Amino acid sequence: VQLQASGGGLVQAGGSLRLSCEASGRDFGNFAVGWFRRAPGEEREFVGGIDYTGHATNYVDTVAGRFAISRHNTRNIVYLQMVSLNPQDTAIYYCAAERRGPGTERRNYTYWGQGTQVTVSS
Repeated sequence: VQLQASGGGLVQAGGSLRLSCEASGRDFGNFAVGWFRRAPGEEREFVGGIDYTGHATNYVDTVAGRFAISRHNTRNIVYLQMVSLNPQDTAIYYCAAERRGPGTERRNYTYWGQGTQVTVSS
């Protein structure tokens, strides 16, 4: 499975962005997908994830209620909808895939996209 994240950009505080994670490979519908982010000077952290069916999601507390993940397996794509963005959300965002989950640990994920930059100005 190959992943490509896109949709990042510069947005003002309070604004919204939708990130996309496009996958290649026929097996994508069997993978859970997680979104991670790495802020400047910080470790890469789990943001949220969606199971392979699209029916179960989980989020880190700092984004719960503001971010929403959805997927369309027929189109091999997963979305991260972000609203009410604040400067603390500034980071490079990555999508990743694993057979089980979505887990919160980076080590569980086998496939990674290249990341897309999100910058939120105050």
